[in-house]
Amino acid sequence: MDHYAGIDVSLEYSSVCVDASGKIIRESKVASEPKALIAWFASLGLPPVRIGLEAGPLSQWLYAAMRQAGLAVEMLETRRVRDAFKGCR
Repeated sequence: MDHYAGIDVSLEYSSVCVDASGKIIRESKVASEPKALIAWFASLGLPPVRIGLEAGPLSQWLYAAMRQAGLAVEMLETRRVRDAFKGCR
């Protein structure tokens, strides 16, 4: 079963959600720092196939560190994602 994750980035804490086949596996608030997010994903024991990271002021820093750590992270512009989902209806 493939696992996917989404990260909603804020200044202090980011909301992280892991999904498998449309079912939420785990949700948590994690410090918005690369080391904390990387450690959180390592603690899962199941690497997500893809991690969607909300584009924003902290995102470049988080994205670079998470990529360097070997996580399959992608930057997502929230307005474009919303528009894409509108087209799916």
